[in-house]
Amino acid sequence: MKAPKIIKQSFQVHFSFNLLFTSNLFNTQNTTLANTIIDKDRVAKVLVILDSGVSIAHPDLKNNIQHYFKHYQEQISLQGDVMEIPGGETAKNNDAHINSVLEKVNAYGIDRHSYIVVIGGGAVLDAMGFAAAISHRGVRLVRIPTTVLSQNDSGIGVKNGINFLGKKNFTGTFAVPYAVINDDAFLTTLDERDWRSGISEAIKVALIKDYEFFEWIEQNTSALNNRNLEVMNELIYRCADLHMKHIQNSGDAFEQGSSRPLDFGHWSAHKLEQLSNFNIRHGEAVAIGIALDSAYSYLQGHLSETELQRILDTTLNLGFSISYDEMDANVIKGLEEFREHLGGKLTIMLLSALGTGFEVHEMESDIVLKSIDYLNKYVSKK
Repeated sequence: MKAPKIIKQSFQVHFSFNLLFTSNLFNTQNTTLANTIIDKDRVAKVLVILDSGVSIAHPDLKNNIQHYFKHYQEQISLQGDVMEIPGGETAKNNDAHINSVLEKVNAYGIDRHSYIVVIGGGAVLDAMGFAAAISHRGVRLVRIPTTVLSQNDSGIGVKNGINFLGKKNFTGTFAVPYAVINDDAFLTTLDERDWRSGISEAIKVALIKDYEFFEWIEQNTSALNNRNLEVMNELIYRCADLHMKHIQNSGDAFEQGSSRPLDFGHWSAHKLEQLSNFNIRHGEAVAIGIALDSAYSYLQGHLSETELQRILDTTLNLGFSISYDEMDANVIKGLEEFREHLGGKLTIMLLSALGTGFEVHEMESDIVLKSIDYLNKYVSKK
């Protein structure tokens, strides 16, 4: 039998995008957006999609957006009205929202050199990013995250998707945004839960990568609780910087392997979100997941109890819970779902010290249950 003929091909595609930080983006004196999406050959077509929750919190926003585009009409052209999408997991649980965007793309002749600008929290960015990615195999996407969690974590990466078959992010793509713009004015109207929620992602990345950053979070819990915007901006910047450096330096931006350091605490967090019917927000679930995996690290002899208690106390001092009534044996089912999510080989990040993570490929169910028990008893003593 003849050997098969083979034509081998290998190529690289260079990706780059800017993460910009500003205030009051849609003030006509602020040129950030106009300069970001300017097209020297033609007036750039732009479809704007807005998280309905953001619209409610900022009742003048739609008018400001329209006024902004009118001011810069020689550079950028708003196509139709600003489109609103329900915020939160609702955006990701109903593919009708995806179809509605595709219909707008078709109706207004949005092409691959046009722009979809999405303003909202992480769930809306995820869902609308997916819509942009599958329109013409990729319309330029500009993300404008409006929550702490989306500004320091979910909105600055290269993933997007929607929930399907009862599983989080089951349908999605890797798609690099054209740009991400963080506007701190959106943070001022967040409720307490959303203000706090994104801090867990900063705790996460600090614990696995940057001990000095974890110390800084410990020292600034009071300022964060008191909604000090300057301190929050610093937290967002440092957290985003660590995330983006990881994406750049990992050599695996599109997650072809099973190593996901930035998913520390997430295997149980994803399951807890499901078990709570998404009443627990992502950042809140991540805080519990971090506590669980930190306790597991301690019980396995990798982390000292003093280090564990610093993690737990910082988390509690920031107003997070570290336990949940439904966090029992059902949570362990999340390990298999996480393995599937990773693409085959289970890889879990644990801690060997504050600021230092390491990977394992299995977790002992009885130790997971003991970790849950440890957290429950720790809370009861407080």
